[in-house]
Amino acid sequence: MKGVIPKCLGELIVSKFGKDNWKKILKESGLSENTLFMAVQDIDDAAVMKVVETTCRILNITLIQAADAFGEYWVCEFAPKIYSGYYKNKTTTKDFLLAMDAVHQKTTINMAGARPPRFEYEWKSDNTLIMHYKSHRGLIDFLVGLVKGVVKYFKEKHIVTKISDTKVQIVFK
Repeated sequence: MKGVIPKCLGELIVSKFGKDNWKKILKESGLSENTLFMAVQDIDDAAVMKVVETTCRILNITLIQAADAFGEYWVCEFAPKIYSGYYKNKTTTKDFLLAMDAVHQKTTINMAGARPPRFEYEWKSDNTLIMHYKSHRGLIDFLVGLVKGVVKYFKEKHIVTKISDTKVQIVFK
């Protein structure tokens, strides 16, 4: 996993719960409390998941709550600062989501070692999209959180539902 993910998680924790909690999470995850994650650095998936699990335990939140908070922070605060180009010309949740597979495909080509999830899209009806999540990581709850973050970013009122370990349904209002 690229270091941009735990880097964002660290910024979220520091901003919402304080630097001391982030240091405690790192230390109890078996890392130095002064660990810095670089965006393009390769980080072992298991190490990142240990940080996520420790975050849930220390902050007394569920994985779903952590995924929702991460998704909102990533989409609304973190990513616009460093990936602003991906937001350009996107005016709706639908526009943004339908561009994500192409973004991840480019990432795979342009960043050595990147293995982001891929998406397939299925229209169940005119206003209902199923996003098929394709990743060996099994982080569907984070996709749900990220989609909810996109809905919030565009100030829309869509319904986002996890329907399986590989599918998220978005009902556009």
